[in-house]
Amino acid sequence: MLHQKRAQLDDMIETIERTIKEGKGEGMMTHEERFKGFDFTENLYEQEARDRWGGEAVDETNQKVEEQQEKMNEIYRRLAEIRHLSPDSQEAQNAIAKWFDLLNTIGTYSLEAFEGLGEMYVADERFTKNIDKFGKGLANFMKEAMAEYAHRSQ
Repeated sequence: MLHQKRAQLDDMIETIERTIKEGKGEGMMTHEERFKGFDFTENLYEQEARDRWGGEAVDETNQKVEEQQEKMNEIYRRLAEIRHLSPDSQEAQNAIAKWFDLLNTIGTYSLEAFEGLGEMYVADERFTKNIDKFGKGLANFMKEAMAEYAHRSQ
């Protein structure tokens, strides 16, 4: 199980590094390559995740997300309330730190993975659409705040 988790984390790191390079115009990725190594627990992604990592892993992650769902929604709502602020403001950074901490109760996110996840919030319209349900522009605000948090915390 630990070897499987390590392989997944290695895939996530590689995906994030390639996504960053793609964002700088240093290559192209297919849709499948953009999500290699990531667990998707929203219904839109569930079958894709089950096909890739198996039902047991998806069920375990779903359980963790379900347990944290209200906290996740609280953080989304709070971030939506302050999305008009600069992503590097202290208030935004305090709120995004709570997001980082919460995600790490569900899985394990390095600062680099956290920043890459923020990139994916705007790179994939499915993420953007779901996040922006809390407030238009929230996905982009989170991406910028997550990048700032990762850089400050290194």
